[in-house]
Amino acid sequence: MSLRQRLRSLLTRPKVRRGAEPSALMEFIERSRLVTTLIFIATVAAIVFVSSAGIANHQLPVLPNQVATVRIAAGASFTYESAEKTRLAREQLAERLPPVYRVELQTLQEFEAAFADLLAELKEYQRTHPNGAPAVTDRRADLSVIADTFNARGPYRFQADDLILLLDATPSATLETIFEAGLDLLREIHREGVQDPSFAQTGEGEAAILQIIRHDGQVGSRPSQTLEEALTYLRINLAAEGVSREISLAAFRLLRNGIKPNLVFDREASQRRAAEAMRSVPPVRVTVLRGQPIIEPGTRVTAEQHEMLVAHRRFLLENADTQLDEGLQLFGRILLVLAMVIASVFYVRLEDRETFHSNSRLGLLALVVILNLALVRAVYSLGAAEFFPADSAWTSVLPYVAPSALAPLIVAILIDAGSGIFMALLISIFTGVIYGNRLDVIVITFLASMVAIFAGHDVRRRSRVVRATGLGGLTVAVFALLVGLADQSPLAVLLRQMGAGVVSGLFTGVVVVGLLPVLESLFKRTTDITLLELTDFNHPLLRRMQLAAPGSYHHSLVVAQLAENACSAIGANPLLARVCALFHDIGKTNKPEYFIENQRDRANPHDVSNPSLSALIIKSHVKDGVELAQEHHLPRAIIDVIQQHHGTSLISYFYNRAKKGTPDNPAPAVVEETTYRYDGPRPQFRESAVISLADSIEAASRTLRKITPQHVGELIEIIVRDRIEDGQLDECPLTVGEITVIKRSFASTLINMLHARIDYPGGEPAPAAPKA
Repeated sequence: MSLRQRLRSLLTRPKVRRGAEPSALMEFIERSRLVTTLIFIATVAAIVFVSSAGIANHQLPVLPNQVATVRIAAGASFTYESAEKTRLAREQLAERLPPVYRVELQTLQEFEAAFADLLAELKEYQRTHPNGAPAVTDRRADLSVIADTFNARGPYRFQADDLILLLDATPSATLETIFEAGLDLLREIHREGVQDPSFAQTGEGEAAILQIIRHDGQVGSRPSQTLEEALTYLRINLAAEGVSREISLAAFRLLRNGIKPNLVFDREASQRRAAEAMRSVPPVRVTVLRGQPIIEPGTRVTAEQHEMLVAHRRFLLENADTQLDEGLQLFGRILLVLAMVIASVFYVRLEDRETFHSNSRLGLLALVVILNLALVRAVYSLGAAEFFPADSAWTSVLPYVAPSALAPLIVAILIDAGSGIFMALLISIFTGVIYGNRLDVIVITFLASMVAIFAGHDVRRRSRVVRATGLGGLTVAVFALLVGLADQSPLAVLLRQMGAGVVSGLFTGVVVVGLLPVLESLFKRTTDITLLELTDFNHPLLRRMQLAAPGSYHHSLVVAQLAENACSAIGANPLLARVCALFHDIGKTNKPEYFIENQRDRANPHDVSNPSLSALIIKSHVKDGVELAQEHHLPRAIIDVIQQHHGTSLISYFYNRAKKGTPDNPAPAVVEETTYRYDGPRPQFRESAVISLADSIEAASRTLRKITPQHVGELIEIIVRDRIEDGQLDECPLTVGEITVIKRSFASTLINMLHARIDYPGGEPAPAAPKA
């Protein structure tokens, strides 16, 4: 066997590529309607289970003084001891209890001391004047001093004229009897108690019945005298002592100074009596019938309603028989969830047909939705732990901990922002349903997801993902504060909710960063983050092409620039086009000398080879490029561009050469065109079609002898027209208008790249640029 025959055998031998065997199965899975139906059924079942199964009214987080968003009714009849009602009953009883007073004798004791001093001074005065009174003026002056001294001992008012009257008209023995009787009356009055004039009376002229504590500590009810009644009692009893009216009135004017209100409010005794009375009130038991409303939507939750809800939860947790009733109550919610899933199918069918016809994309959507709802459901399930029912403030934090922006951001990055927005609405609605049809949760989580999508839909660094979700978490915190202020929630609860929102946002970002590489590999998706990492010129394949095929490497750089600018002009993905163009010719590194851009001054090996063999070698760079891309785990989009960038175009040079023949190799009777066409497929997406056109135009531009806008435009027009007439653009979604924009972009980029230089002074020509 000759060398030529061995080389042909080597090139035509089918190679086993990684992933080649299951290609038919993968194509079936990707396009089969049966698989689509299974994905739908599994998704519906999983979402209904995750968002509804096991969720009952008794688990809904509700705070006192919070505006309720859902109606909660008793799932079964139960009875509980109401601490709130018992407290109110005891407080009402304590408020009805009259105050307790004690008799204060200190004012009487002070008066008795002052009165005793007065009597002692009078006796001393009588002893020092045994022979009768001195002159009237002197006597009055002396007694005035005694009266003033007495008045100074307290708030007393007594005049010297009364002393003169008592001393002159009454014998000493009689006077002592009157004073002794008067003191006894004062003691009796004070023991009964004299109330302050501000005390209320029970009727006209009738003294109030007061609670007065006795010396033995017992509290009893008895009437008390007013100050006016006590004075009247003293005056009448002094008049009954058998003395003249003038003498009794003088004695009264002296002794009335000893009558003061002496009933003092006893705070300790009142509190002690109230505490005893409150302890005597038995706990209030409340019976709730099955179906009785516990909380109504749109009303502020009272402390009694919250206590009843807690008792309801406790009863349902302790009685398994009520689970069936709760399941029936959730049936309506399950129907709502099912309706939302069906609505999402219609949305995808109408607005994202590419996803609807791709089972891998549908599987990605289904997986992230189920994963996100499972995380939300797991957070919700924490409310059943013993810690949360014991502290409702922490229970209110749970809706803000749920990572509701996870699936929307992943979909926005891996598919597109439109699908991410719909996913945000879907997850927000399900989250609100899980937490009891709460409108505030739906709105806040949807807004946070939108902020995260806006900040992260075109991220090119992984740190920006965390930043995007952090902004979403900050949005949750701000609106949790505003809604909480509107609902008059406690400050401690607001701070917990705000902190939970921020922490949840950052945690969501970390999870998204960790999941993206897994989902990219599993569903053959490529993010801008991965693409940007592949633009590193130190990538092993790019380094290999720089060394082994420098001409092809330079050609790839120019094609990348052409494709990037054109894709940016038509709204395609310029980064994807640039990266795919950098790698589209990596297969040439296996046999670089067979491609003219790498031959430099070396002989062309095609000059001595059969045209069909040369065409086979040229075509092999596509197959070799796919193998290298698979070995280095390049994204699916790059592999597709490597396969599609020549489509099924004709290798016209060797085809024409085969038809003409040579003296050594006469032309065959029939030249099979398929032998000289690439294996395809044709470009399937816009970026691939743009790279295909840029590849041909860049190669042909090197044949131009004169670089002018007219020549460049004519060249581009010819190549694009030939590609269209050959059907190479039939399977890609490029429009006529987009093709016009692409041609204009190619012309502008090529003219800027291939511009001529002016001659240097002195007539020396400018050094020519080396040809690739």
